[in-house]
Amino acid sequence: MDSLTVALASLGGIVLAGVIAHGAWQARRAGPKRAVPAAREEPSASAPSDRDADVLADDGDGADGGAVAAPVRRLSKRLPIQLDALIDAFAPIALDTPVAGDSVLAHLPSKRHVGSKLVLVEGLDVDTGHWEAPAAGKRYSELQAGVQLASRTGPLNEIEYSEFVQRMQALAEAIGGSVDAPDMLDVMARARELDAFASAHDAQLAVHLHARGAAWSVGYIHQHARRHGFVPGVVPGRLVYAAEEEGAPPVLTLTFDAQAALADEPDRAAVRDVTLAFDVPQTAPAGEPFQAWQAAAQALAVGMDAEVVDDDGRPLSSAGFASIGAELGQLYAALEARDLAAGSPAARRLFS
Repeated sequence: MDSLTVALASLGGIVLAGVIAHGAWQARRAGPKRAVPAAREEPSASAPSDRDADVLADDGDGADGGAVAAPVRRLSKRLPIQLDALIDAFAPIALDTPVAGDSVLAHLPSKRHVGSKLVLVEGLDVDTGHWEAPAAGKRYSELQAGVQLASRTGPLNEIEYSEFVQRMQALAEAIGGSVDAPDMLDVMARARELDAFASAHDAQLAVHLHARGAAWSVGYIHQHARRHGFVPGVVPGRLVYAAEEEGAPPVLTLTFDAQAALADEPDRAAVRDVTLAFDVPQTAPAGEPFQAWQAAAQALAVGMDAEVVDDDGRPLSSAGFASIGAELGQLYAALEARDLAAGSPAARRLFS
């Protein structure tokens, strides 16, 4: 083989290698953006300094595309659910003599709901004079039962109320008491009125982040979300910004296509849209959820090269956020005027 042939063969090999390399580069460029190695990740200045590790155990699986685990944070304890005259229909249970808490517990209905409505039973402790959930080793001079009048599934209906009364009558007979159940027509009227109020004052705010250029991989989304305090949720394709109160609903949620999250190779799945939302009645305004929602949307949009849009796909500017904030203030005031302030135990039960 002469020198010209060798030179041409070498040149052809170089060109072929260049074509292959260019094709690989183009394929990588066209694919979804991937997370950088965890060692290079640094939290942003706006991210919380620590997050609760218990949230990962209760509301997540820890699969966050390589991000480091969140440090432990001690949170305040959530108070037990109690009956509330604003949202419950009460049925007093009179007793001839005080009853042991063990006896009450042994005869409580196994189900805590009628339909979708929560049922609670409380006892008046003979020693403390406080109403509380029945507990072993205590004695109670009176009992009261209650059923929730409305929730996001609608108002309490006649069938649900009848089932509630039957269960409480069975409980009362078992422990030597009697039930004074309120009139069904009055209860149904209250349930419908409360449901009408709740329907008119419910709000779940959401914006969408749309990729301007290349799509995102699942790991890329997780990595950017973790920089701003989000942790993986139980549901695939859902991340949460946890509240500081133990057991409370998350302040914010970030969701995307669940099929991408469940893909065999999630880093090859292309995602172009994520939704950032917060549930207004479930979150107390003292925690500034609106400000956190706006700040997270804008920060994620910058970091992920995304456009912030509303449900109709229209860009949402700072002025648009300000307009939403003004309307939100009116909603907060209306809820508080009804003694159902956003984030209160009663509001969380009603708007659930």
